[in-house]
Amino acid sequence: MVNKNILKIRKKLDKLDNQFLKILKRRTFLVDKVLQNKKYKKDIVDRKRIKIILRTVSSKSKRMKIDPKITNRVWKSMINAYIDYEYRNFKKN
Repeated sequence: MVNKNILKIRKKLDKLDNQFLKILKRRTFLVDKVLQNKKYKKDIVDRKRIKIILRTVSSKSKRMKIDPKITNRVWKSMINAYIDYEYRNFKKN
């Protein structure tokens, strides 16, 4: 049987996950807007921007006392998922 404290904490995690899903929905909407402005498939991956994003997330993570290994993996995964999404949804004008 699972401890009552663990169940309470898991409920809070579930609420947080629901908020996270709403944020991902908003992020996807913005990615769609960016994608509409890309003329060529080669414009989908911007390595320079990715490097800047990962560096910024790492430094913010350290400042906020979050393990940067976690945030780095989450952001890399999210970036790769959205790159895949953009390739699947790219429509040439």
